[in-house]
Amino acid sequence: MLEIPKFEDKKELFKFLVENKETLSNQKKSAIKYADGISSNVTLLKDFTTVKSVNKANDNEDEITVKAIINTTNIMDSHDDVHIKGLWNKSIKENKRILHVQEHKSQEFDKIISSGKDLNVSVADFKWKELGFNANGSTEALVFDSTVKRSRNKYMFNQYKSGFVDNHSVGMQYVKLDLAINDEEFEENKVIFDKHIDSIVNKEDATNQGYFWVVTEAKAIEGSAVPLGSNPITPTLENKTEPSNDTQTDKEEAASKALQEKKQLFL
Repeated sequence: MLEIPKFEDKKELFKFLVENKETLSNQKKSAIKYADGISSNVTLLKDFTTVKSVNKANDNEDEITVKAIINTTNIMDSHDDVHIKGLWNKSIKENKRILHVQEHKSQEFDKIISSGKDLNVSVADFKWKELGFNANGSTEALVFDSTVKRSRNKYMFNQYKSGFVDNHSVGMQYVKLDLAINDEEFEENKVIFDKHIDSIVNKEDATNQGYFWVVTEAKAIEGSAVPLGSNPITPTLENKTEPSNDTQTDKEEAASKALQEKKQLFL
């Protein structure tokens, strides 16, 4: 695999990237990427407050509905990628087997959190501040409305229920991407840089680095609950109780009994 060497001179770095763009691009496209990382390029995280999910579950429930933000656009992550609005549209329309899993372990049955009719995948626009990030502007999020059942993944049911899951990550495959470089010498790449730089929430990071990869289309394979992702603005927004069958039956029986008693008063 071609690695990017360390250069003292940015001009040499940019030259290397342009000369090896096809190889680097193909490497990215050929592998499934997991958007995880031990560090982040988001210096604005000092203004980030972890969103605490609205938790309406109780100890007697067997399932909850979770609204999980799996990925957000318009931010340069720790892999030097900037996802662009619309990159998921084709994928979520065509792929009906997207999974909600634990820590990217999609090949293990006991690590699956939800799938099929228990999972609705969509995209939606949010202001950064709605996601706990004290910054102006907005983002398009990949959203999982997921029914998390105790019977399917007890561990993650308890993690979501307790409000411990505040970061997510997408398992994906690149389809279309390009290289943005902030240098007039590389005219084509400079045009791409100028086109996107003002929409990036951590614009200062992207400018200081001088380049980033623009991802305009990607195939979503799964979305994961993770302890730490390369894009930290991916919280859980809501945990909502779904009544168990027994609880619902009890309520129906109680309502029926009350109705019968009321009828007796008029006999």
